[in-house]
Amino acid sequence: MTRLAIFISIIAPIHSRLRESVLPQHGQSAVWYHGTVALPHSRAKRLESGLPSIFPNLATGFAIVLGHIGTLVGIQFQGQRQPIDQPNARLSRSIRIQCCSMDRRDFTKLSASVLAGTSLPSFARNADASMKPVGYAAIGLGSISDIFMRACANSQTAKITALVTGHPDTKGAKYAAMYGIPKTSIYTYESFDRILDNKDVDAVYVGLPNSMHCEYTVRAAQAAKHVLCEKPMAISSAECRKMIDACRQANVKLMIGYRVHYDPTWMQVIKIIGSGKIGQLQSFHGGFFGQQPAGTWRLSRKLGGGGALMDLGIYTLNTIRHITGEEPAEFTAVLSTREQGSRFAEMEQSMEWTMKFPSGILASCGCSYGQRGPSTLSINGEKGYLVMEPAFNYEGGRLHGEVDGQQIDQLSPGKHPFQFTLETEHFSDCIRNNNEPESPGEEGLKDMLAIEAIYKAAGAPIA
Repeated sequence: MTRLAIFISIIAPIHSRLRESVLPQHGQSAVWYHGTVALPHSRAKRLESGLPSIFPNLATGFAIVLGHIGTLVGIQFQGQRQPIDQPNARLSRSIRIQCCSMDRRDFTKLSASVLAGTSLPSFARNADASMKPVGYAAIGLGSISDIFMRACANSQTAKITALVTGHPDTKGAKYAAMYGIPKTSIYTYESFDRILDNKDVDAVYVGLPNSMHCEYTVRAAQAAKHVLCEKPMAISSAECRKMIDACRQANVKLMIGYRVHYDPTWMQVIKIIGSGKIGQLQSFHGGFFGQQPAGTWRLSRKLGGGGALMDLGIYTLNTIRHITGEEPAEFTAVLSTREQGSRFAEMEQSMEWTMKFPSGILASCGCSYGQRGPSTLSINGEKGYLVMEPAFNYEGGRLHGEVDGQQIDQLSPGKHPFQFTLETEHFSDCIRNNNEPESPGEEGLKDMLAIEAIYKAAGAPIA
């Protein structure tokens, strides 16, 4: 006899795989129902393989907590399990269902605690466990590459197998010890091209300053390695095209690290919009603001290529493009540097810009390397709205708004570096199965074309 209680909190209608339900508002008195259920093999198989599919690890049973029609419904399955691979297998479970009163705040708190214990979506969930993980060389061992390496450690389909650094005896030795990498697989920037002969390296992760992305993407392609490159893809559209051409000629894959594309909460946003429940899209209002200390490479025109738009503003730009499926056609922009001193000697402190899309959708955005402010994106439709805040942080995203006439409030359960793990598993799956990435080099090129247009509109062209 086994007992499993995996609680899943989802705001979804039951007919849509339990993902978009109305949050509970006015519940009923607590009532318990008891019974059993026997599912035929085909349906049992689906349950055991993961229903919904983004929670793949359901094995001997499960429990679901969902808000539906103003109630909290808890369903707990328990009982014995026959081997699911037997054609006549049936899942017999005793069922306990409770309907109880709960306000939205309590439901939101429960949602967060419940989801924290569930499995995150995995692009590798159906991967053959006997297959060797895709081997990655981390190029550059700064903070972003440190996150990427930790993300690979959380994956069954990605593994760090080599390092590229300017400090092989210090940083290289440190990370080699952490990830079991032999000294022969630690490369300098000068010796990087020898990676061609390393059969344990299938792909590279480019976590370098922006101005170095193009060079090392091209060199990796020439070494027959697939490339996962951080955003921004490069510092000019000309460089982006060079990277795309190099990877195409070498017959290797190129993906840009837009982690928002792979975050389940952002996928939920796109699904809600696609359902028509907030009506026709009208406008976006967003921003990403932060502080960069003096002397960091991001404040160097040579290394960063531009200001906060290249690093922070690109999140709002790309997410809006991703959601609308359109390319912006008209731009306005203003720059400002209020701080006195040398910190912003080579670039602006802050930027605000607007975009108009061919369909008439409007967007107003801001970013800064010298402001304390939120990362946020508001999406207004003719019948409802959605707000993500924080929108672009590594964890803790909150989705709220009005959908189909009802207030929603959802907390992302993911724990950093889950977004990096998801995007890496996606790329690994593409490599294994010869599929095109969801965010290929062409996506990075389109962002860079828009960035160039925004700077031009501000009277400060970068290309």
